[in-house]
Amino acid sequence: MAGSQLDNLPLDWVRAFETAARTGSFTGAAKETGLTQAAISQRIAQLEARLDTQLFIRQARGVVLSVEGEAWLPYVSHGLATLDHSAQELFGIRRRTLKLSASASMLTHWIAPRLAGVSLGADVQISCQTHVLSAEDLRDGPMVRVRYGEGRGDEPFKARLFAERLSPVCAPGLLGQGPWQALPRLAISGPRDGWQEWAALTGDAPTPVPRLRFDTFTAGVAAARAGNGVLLASLPLVQDELDTGRLHRLSEAELTPEQSYWISASDRTVTRKQWDALCQALCDPGERATSP
Repeated sequence: MAGSQLDNLPLDWVRAFETAARTGSFTGAAKETGLTQAAISQRIAQLEARLDTQLFIRQARGVVLSVEGEAWLPYVSHGLATLDHSAQELFGIRRRTLKLSASASMLTHWIAPRLAGVSLGADVQISCQTHVLSAEDLRDGPMVRVRYGEGRGDEPFKARLFAERLSPVCAPGLLGQGPWQALPRLAISGPRDGWQEWAALTGDAPTPVPRLRFDTFTAGVAAARAGNGVLLASLPLVQDELDTGRLHRLSEAELTPEQSYWISASDRTVTRKQWDALCQALCDPGERATSP
């Protein structure tokens, strides 16, 4: 194509082409952009006339990309994404409040201690919210989310906070009372591996059955610190308790499940610069390379 074909090329024609190609139809493009199907069709026809190239093959049941359209699409998608991201960084899509959703335990043991000094912009406030508040009030709103799992999902920004490692811990006052395997055990409801998985890994008996069970990790840690029993704890989340001697690790063995905590966000929620700042603060150094 000659360079003159792109002179003064309306950007909305190009966006109409990219949206129709990505959604697979003029109808889908119209729904996404808020335009009519006729407007999408007209813009694409004008673009084809300017380029002197057929980008779509019109069929009775819809449209499909032509060979030329399929070849051009990756360049268009990359170019539009670059424009969007650069506009955010240079001209500041300002978000005065960035909402971060996580469990109360994660906010207490990992996130809050690491947010000191983090700046996402002079006018940006970070609003930390628990899952309960987020689910009730902000279910569909844009926010940064921290969830336990395998990092699945289609968010463009995603990174693992740390590699999960589980091992038994207890208060120092319980030491010296015989084998720790005979001490009372504590349990936490939720997705983490538990004492059954520990028994399968180490050969330890799965008994005694925990007499206390908690629905948050924070409550389980508090019970362990109070000397109520042995907790199969996330080592990254209790590192401060181990360093200060409030809890004592009982075994060198570790459960290393595939699941861990992941932080994710859409490009409507954060700019790339803000995302990098969050990952720098919240992710273990070895995990930062997983961010996009």
